[in-house]
Amino acid sequence: MIDRAAISAARAQLASRPDFLRTTPLLRMSGRSLGVGCAEVWLKLEHLQVGGSFKARGMLYRLLANPVPDSGVIIASGGNAGIAVAAAARALGVRCEVFVPEVSPEAKRARLRALGADVVVTGAAYAQAFEACVARQQATGALQAHAYDQPEVVAGAGTLAAEIEEQGGRLPDTVLVSVGGGGLIGGVAAWVESRAHVVALEPERAPTLHAARAAGAPVDVEVGGIAADSLGARRIGAIGWEVSQRHVHASLLLPDEAIRSAQQWLWKELKLAVEPAAALGLAALQTGAYKPQPQETVAMVLCGANFDPSGLA
Repeated sequence: MIDRAAISAARAQLASRPDFLRTTPLLRMSGRSLGVGCAEVWLKLEHLQVGGSFKARGMLYRLLANPVPDSGVIIASGGNAGIAVAAAARALGVRCEVFVPEVSPEAKRARLRALGADVVVTGAAYAQAFEACVARQQATGALQAHAYDQPEVVAGAGTLAAEIEEQGGRLPDTVLVSVGGGGLIGGVAAWVESRAHVVALEPERAPTLHAARAAGAPVDVEVGGIAADSLGARRIGAIGWEVSQRHVHASLLLPDEAIRSAQQWLWKELKLAVEPAAALGLAALQTGAYKPQPQETVAMVLCGANFDPSGLA
């Protein structure tokens, strides 16, 4: 069970490493300045977190909360979770091995190597990389970290929502959250509970949670498209699914073209260089997929920035 108590416990333990994690800024803007018909839009600049994504929170907590053997830590990741584990492992002085799928960008692989991780590229998608990672873990006995479906990982992600509430002095009316395997939305929704609306956002070509909600249970989906490297889980995680059943208000799908346009807008207008997964919140507002009320305050999480920025030119 991931709830506010579990997230508070994660915050307390993560506070023991202030040298590693950052308190990322909360940028508060009028809706009009973003061309959106609501009172305020809050941008949680989590792409400025250690390792370039929110994943650092959960991955550090996973390592702090468990004994790490001499064989170190191992993970399968589209990139961001692996980078977060590698950064945490380096800070704690333990070995790290990361399995990434062939779809992962070279920029993320290079970052992993720079952090000292052993990188194994295998499988067309995350699911195949995960299978290879499990086999390797059974052989080495390394501590396995999961990209999105472990209690420490989800609770760590939830500390981001607690930070938003603390920085804003209150919760916003609505939080827009990008969804891959469900770790981020599980953590955010567990903290928010029923005190605000939580809206799940996914690319049309990676509808993991959307398909599960339609089917009434987690199901496998084909994934692809612009954000597949970070939102490319084929099935929603068990923890994210359980929390979303209780606390997620709606699930929306967005086309790749709208996501790319929002990513470009964030760079051109605000000079925020983020990966496609981080642009879904703005895409939902710009396309009208989510239509806020005039007095509403909407928050969105700019969840990562591990990509080749030359594509923004």
